[in-house]
Amino acid sequence: MKRTTSILAILLLAIPMAQVQGQDDAPVKYNQYGVAVQSDPLTVEAQDGILVMESKKSDYKMWFDIRVQADGAVFFGADEDYDPIGNGASIRRARFAIKTQLNKDWYGEIDTDFTDGVFELKDAIIRYDGIKNLQLQVGNFKENFSMQRNTTSRYLQFIERPMVTELAPSRHLGFNAKYAIPWLYASAGVFFQEIKDLELLTYVQDNNKDYGRCTGHSFTGKVAFRPLYKMDDAGLHIGAAVSYRTPKSSVDPSDWGGTRISTRNSTSINRKKYLDTDVIPNVHYDLVYTFELAGHYKGLRAEAAYLGNDTHIRDDAPATQNKETKHFWGWYAQAGYLLFGGQQRYDAGGGKYTRVERGRDWGDIELCARYEYFTLNSKDIYGGSAEAYTVGLNYYINNNVKVMLNYQYNNNDRYANGKGKLFVGHDAAGNPTKDPTKVVEAKGKAGVDYNMLAIRFEIDF
Repeated sequence: MKRTTSILAILLLAIPMAQVQGQDDAPVKYNQYGVAVQSDPLTVEAQDGILVMESKKSDYKMWFDIRVQADGAVFFGADEDYDPIGNGASIRRARFAIKTQLNKDWYGEIDTDFTDGVFELKDAIIRYDGIKNLQLQVGNFKENFSMQRNTTSRYLQFIERPMVTELAPSRHLGFNAKYAIPWLYASAGVFFQEIKDLELLTYVQDNNKDYGRCTGHSFTGKVAFRPLYKMDDAGLHIGAAVSYRTPKSSVDPSDWGGTRISTRNSTSINRKKYLDTDVIPNVHYDLVYTFELAGHYKGLRAEAAYLGNDTHIRDDAPATQNKETKHFWGWYAQAGYLLFGGQQRYDAGGGKYTRVERGRDWGDIELCARYEYFTLNSKDIYGGSAEAYTVGLNYYINNNVKVMLNYQYNNNDRYANGKGKLFVGHDAAGNPTKDPTKVVEAKGKAGVDYNMLAIRFEIDF
């Protein structure tokens, strides 16, 4: 009898404990600080080759975004009197990102790059999605400005973006609000310095510590209309953006207060930046703007954009400096067609193109062509001009593996001498010269012209 009574007493004491544990009879769990936490079982799946962990109960979802791009390129056709261009291979990107949808309202992301064994921070995002059609985002991320700049490198039609995309702002620390419905995309944000690696961090800290300089700021806005949003196999994107930008402190303290624009022609394997304004000092602000038009129909996709940058000089600049506003600009037009029945896809929430739908079980092949032009010659600044013609083949093996092949012809003018470092013509004595004023070749004949053949192997998982 005593034994039975003891058992009943234990059961009665256990009832409150069972109520604490909850209906699922799961034990209470604690975090590393001893605080009780809510636990939720997760399912683990490979969704199109991406590892995803999610909970059906709490809308929690976490996944990895990993990307490797291996490039190789050969260069030929340049005048043998000019600076040689080295062939080579490289890991263009080695990205590792973790992305989390904590619940239907909150999203977080951290994205890093380990290319060449050097750490870089890409995205660090905190986002609120709790208002219908509106996203509020803070952290380090790409400004919503250029379709080409904002298209992830996973889904580029060519190995590199057009040269003129150098004018488009990329990742900066800031706050942004984005509103998107099927026919309209609108974005506005305020941004500060660039955050990427130890070098830029040191510049920001030295400018603050030694000189008391502010980080600088930018205001960027974009709007795009999608009049064909009701069509399943076609779309049209008409967009424009503008950005007001003051000089940032994420530069060498000796260059603070200035603007410098420079870019390569083709791949990162050719390290020469033929186009380079050098530092333009005493800048009040830069006004950057773009107009873009893109569309697709089934397997065909086309895109074109004009980008401009007006550099305004401070009124109190020295009298010896030309204070006229500098105008740098360029444009590109490109198109691609999936040859075996595939479908182009447009991301309405991001205002850009995304992964294609392959037309065959074995994949699909996309034939692409592009023309681009970019000039950094304006007023008393001679940073050079260049044009490039590119054709490409993209083989989409599956949802995660792609091979890209590009042939490109680059035509640089006589001022594209890499800030005075590169030969661009011959003088009256027939010797190669880096000084464009001494070049005797006729207009259109001077400058470094060359061909490139490049390949990329890419995997996303």
